[in-house]
This record gives sequence, structure tokens and C-alpha cells, in this order.
Amino acid sequence: MKVCLVTGASSGIGLATALDLLRAGHVVYGAARRVPLMDPIVEAGGHALPMDATSQEDLARAVSTVVEAEGRIDALVNNAGTVLHGAVEDVPLDLAREQFEVNVLAPARLVQLVLPHMRAQRSGTIVNVSSIGGEIALPLGAWYYASKHALEAFSDTLRMEVEPFGIHVVVIQPGIIRTSFEDQTSAQLREMSGAGAYAEVAEAMAQRAETGLSEGSDPGVVATAIREAIESDRPDTRYAVGHLADKLLELNRTLPDRAFDDLVTGSIK
Repeated sequence: MKVCLVTGASSGIGLATALDLLRAGHVVYGAARRVPLMDPIVEAGGHALPMDATSQEDLARAVSTVVEAEGRIDALVNNAGTVLHGAVEDVPLDLAREQFEVNVLAPARLVQLVLPHMRAQRSGTIVNVSSIGGEIALPLGAWYYASKHALEAFSDTLRMEVEPFGIHVVVIQPGIIRTSFEDQTSAQLREMSGAGAYAEVAEAMAQRAETGLSEGSDPGVVATAIREAIESDRPDTRYAVGHLADKLLELNRTLPDRAFDDLVTGSIK
């Protein structure tokens, strides 16, 4: 039985993960801004914590609540995140900073908060939920992809630093998943870049976003991968899961840059 803290647990991958861990018999604390949406976690025997990823006080309170109640913390699942769409030229830098605050700095702070406890117990698993966008990049999403690339580089360095203390670091790379995460994609694309030099590609991508998730995988497949990583004595360093994840990553790793660019841009015209 592991004591687990799952962020972004009010919907999608986070909620699915919390419930999957509970079904497996683990102690689960879900954390999110929208506390009422975590009622299924409480009903399943877990705990719901209010947490705004941009609040240093909330991050510290979440970790201290778990440790004070359980005496340990075995797994941190950094799942909370946001997505930002628009051309590099169009997106205000204050929004880019917010993207990094939620997607990189909040997970990093939670890691700093849990590590003293994990080092003391000589065990623990840190799961950072990235994306296939942690390796690939598509038009009009530079800041989101940059944040996920940063999270993966952070994870790689962290893994080497904490392995001597018996702590595992795992990166999860979901492909196309059916969640509400991308619900605002079309609106963002049109708001940020729908009327300028990038209007044509923004509209094409907005229309694709409105129908593109129909073949996506259920978030449960990601939850399963996260649970298996937490339960493993020696988890893989990366898990690519969900619709098109392996295929797109393989294309990106093997094709020359311009060939991959042509493949991507040709598919959204």
C-alpha cells in the first residue's frame, strides 16, 4: 500500500489515476482547485485537498497534510497542467510565464517539498505527467511544448540526482486522450491568432481540434501506466501511452526535422 498525492485530480487523467490507485488499495490524496469535482475520490475512500498550482502556500499545505496524516509519502503524481495555443508572435509573454509556472515550476516545487521525506524513508516514486509534446512540437503551441520539453529535461536530471536515495523518477507521455483538457483549444487559437498573419493555419487547427479527439484513448490507459510505475520496484523511465503516442514519437525520432515538419504542416491544411 502506497501513500500517493495526485495533482490535477478533478478531471481527466488525474481523476482516473486517483480512482485507479484507490481500487488497487492505495491511500490517495487528490489535489485540485475544483474541490467538488473530486467527490468521486472521497466517495471511493480517498481524500480531496484544495490546491492552486500557482500558490506556494497551497503546494506546501498539500504535502504537509499528507505527511502529517500518514507519516510518509510514497508517490507524487505531478499531473496538474494547462495548455496555451497561439503563434509565438501573438501570445503575450505574461501568459507564457503562467504556462511555465503551472507546468514546470509548480511540479518542481512539489518535488522539493516531498524529497526530504522520500530521502528519509529511502524510497519513493515521482511521476511527472508530460505529453508526447515533451518530445515533439506542432504549430501554434510553442509555449505548451516548451513547458513539457522543460519538464522532461528536469525529470531526467532529477532521476540521476535521486536514484542513490532509492527514489524513482518517471515521465508519462500521453498521446491523444479523450479529456476536457483541450476544450478551449479552438477558442484559444481563434482568439490569439485567428485574425492575423497566422489566421489560416489557426482556423485549420481550430477545426481539427473540434473533431480530433473522437479516436483518442480513454484516460484510464494513462492511469494504468501511472499505477504500474508506482507499484514497480524498478519502473521504466518513460511510458508512452494512448492513441498515436508510440507512432508519433517514433516518427519524430527517426525522420529528419524538415521531413517531420512537412508531415505535420501537410496534415493540418
